[in-house]
Amino acid sequence: MSVIYILWLRQIKRFSRSGIRIVMGFVQPLVYMLALGYGLNSVFQSSGKGSYIQFIVPGIIVQTIMFSSMFWGANIIWDKQFGFLKETLVAPVSRMKIMFGSVLGGATISLIQGITLFIVAIILGFRPYNWTYIPLTIVFMGMLSLAIISFSAGIGAVVNDMQAFVAVNNFLLIPLFFLSSALFPLDSVPTAMKIIAYVNPISYAVDAIRMTLIHQSHFGLLTDFTVLLGTLVALMSFGSYRFRQIQV
Repeated sequence: MSVIYILWLRQIKRFSRSGIRIVMGFVQPLVYMLALGYGLNSVFQSSGKGSYIQFIVPGIIVQTIMFSSMFWGANIIWDKQFGFLKETLVAPVSRMKIMFGSVLGGATISLIQGITLFIVAIILGFRPYNWTYIPLTIVFMGMLSLAIISFSAGIGAVVNDMQAFVAVNNFLLIPLFFLSSALFPLDSVPTAMKIIAYVNPISYAVDAIRMTLIHQSHFGLLTDFTVLLGTLVALMSFGSYRFRQIQV
């Protein structure tokens, strides 16, 4: 456990010492929330669907966690290039402990950024449906963080070039986010987009957080939890396998 704690603490210290990273981690999602939330609020209300600001906040929280988690794999590339990972892997320690400590640190950071954006949203006027559901919201946020960071770790273990890593991230992140239910209700989209959203696990993360925050759900909380749990297991298995095969 000491190995896991030390690697977790390393990630937390690196994050706390990077003021720009802390600020930039939620600036873009905040811009989305303000521009789309207030810009389209009147249109959304005129269609009889309530406040768009309330609707979009869960999706923006998911976006914050996604972007923070997906780019965490860049740490593995940096550690490979500067030799830290090689020194760590030759130690008499299980590779799974090394990966889990780093992944847990990255998930903690993503969770902190998601909670920070949630607090900012409350300051700007967002109101949860029931405050007693907030712990459940954090559970779903944590599951999403662990799943995406595990996947990012697997990609970082395979890719050695930072430009290639960024290209893969952009190729995956943007479609996953915009083709989920983060920005629009699924009951009013074309069938093709609805089918894509149904097979997109991010849609279920958004739906789960939306249900716990504003009591609106398309799939149902049990379905959301089942899909998220399956996604978490699959992506952690992928990340663990690729990390075991890593060459430095």
